[in-house]
Amino acid sequence: MHYKKLITPLAIATMTFTSAFAYADIGFKHKDKHKRDKNTPTTQINETPFDYNDVSTLLNILNQGAVEEHLGQHIEQADLESLGQLDAFTEAFEEGDELFEIEFNALDGVGINVGNGKRFSSIPRLDLTGDMAWANVLPTRATGPNGNSCLSCHNQPISDGAGGVNDNTIRIDPERIQSGFIERQAPHIFGLGGLQLLAEEMTTELQLLRDQAIIDSCKTKTRLSISMTAKDINFGSLHVLCKRINYRDLAGIDKDLVVKPFEWKGLTAFTRDFVRGAAHQELGMQATELVADKDLDFDGITNEFTVGDITALSIYSAGQQRPVTTLELNQVITQLTLEERETYGLPLSLTEIQSIERGSEVFSDMQCASCHTPALTVNTPRFYEPSLHTDYRDEIFPAGEEIPLPNVAIEFDITEDIFVNPLELSSGQTLGEFEKDENGSAIVRLYGDMKRHDMGAPLAEDFDEGNVGASVFLTENLWGVASTAPYLHDGRATTLTEAIMYHGGDAQDSKNLFANASQDNQEDLLAFLNSLVLYLEGE
Repeated sequence: MHYKKLITPLAIATMTFTSAFAYADIGFKHKDKHKRDKNTPTTQINETPFDYNDVSTLLNILNQGAVEEHLGQHIEQADLESLGQLDAFTEAFEEGDELFEIEFNALDGVGINVGNGKRFSSIPRLDLTGDMAWANVLPTRATGPNGNSCLSCHNQPISDGAGGVNDNTIRIDPERIQSGFIERQAPHIFGLGGLQLLAEEMTTELQLLRDQAIIDSCKTKTRLSISMTAKDINFGSLHVLCKRINYRDLAGIDKDLVVKPFEWKGLTAFTRDFVRGAAHQELGMQATELVADKDLDFDGITNEFTVGDITALSIYSAGQQRPVTTLELNQVITQLTLEERETYGLPLSLTEIQSIERGSEVFSDMQCASCHTPALTVNTPRFYEPSLHTDYRDEIFPAGEEIPLPNVAIEFDITEDIFVNPLELSSGQTLGEFEKDENGSAIVRLYGDMKRHDMGAPLAEDFDEGNVGASVFLTENLWGVASTAPYLHDGRATTLTEAIMYHGGDAQDSKNLFANASQDNQEDLLAFLNSLVLYLEGE
């Protein structure tokens, strides 16, 4: 069960003289009625800060934290590590599921001081500069906190799904260098384990290309130009003269050659880092591994998420089922409820199936697949938390060496061990598990390329988050797209047609091909996109 929170988008921060004049004219017929003599005294607003002590005292006597209420206590990393391999994964996933759904309260440490006793804000409060106020919280905040549960934002149209436009987060530059505001719509969290494993293997390929080029250039004393391609995705080229590397032609990735599959700008590499960042920014729940046992958000609570808590949330996120298609659901229709069949428009008619199949071909013909690559393959589909890859785990927690890292990795196979959606397909695998090919590799049908692209001026933002380019975004994976309207990073596109027509920059040619296509081809393409859905059994 989940509850949808409401967040009011940020109004325009300043108003020009012209707009102020226009607003002043509204209702001019009644302006005399409401006119006040300038000598009339105004009512003084009491600006005395709210004293939270009385609330806090009684709160501690009469209530308990939501974690304590639902789980009994926080999760200890040592307890997870004491279990066998499968038991550890099962326990971490189930505890993470509980934490994802819990509506945290003040005794858990949810929220922060946003003035006058309030804990949540739909807008960043950089104006609150007191010693124990929003602007001085560490690590530096960019938004919120705007919710009391992970499900507050990941709830459309089902649990673990995307966020509606009312759930958008409003952000400022965390470095406090650039001015302006941006909005972010929460994506769904289905299939995250597959994305991280893809990123890990692609990073390994790219870094090996670089390292071998350095060796060859030093040996031959010649300048080399190498194509940086991983899993058939091209990231431009490097120019190498022994240990001197020129990155001018590198594309869609940072100079460290680490593929970062999370956030709209591709700024975060691994699930654990994303989880604890979201906990701090969106919930105001500060993980021990982020701030140690310090109260850096001034709410009187420390150790708001233990190392074990973050491990559980990370395993839960990485162990999510994959998105599916209506063609697949049509294969297991006898295992679906009547309500589920109606929700997904099943059974599909022969005409509908043919339209979807034609739309897949149109998708390729319109060059959409040049960025939204239909499928990539994970050679070794076993997920580890912490990862075996040094770029996808902490060498030291952000809080420092005083907080010990996990000693034992929790692991699972994304083609065999996914609990969710156990409906069996003709292949023998379940609807939740990633497909396994003849080599035992995992097929990840993400419809993305794990690479950043310039999307053109219309999508450029007020400030350049991550310093990757104001109009540059990570290719949004289209799996589940039919279930996650509205679209784009800020939810501005209410339909798939709008989303396509907002494309520019690197995607301008595809946009033009769609705009100039026959209506039949356009409708087939939309039929195909509308076949890419999220499914969660029992919801």
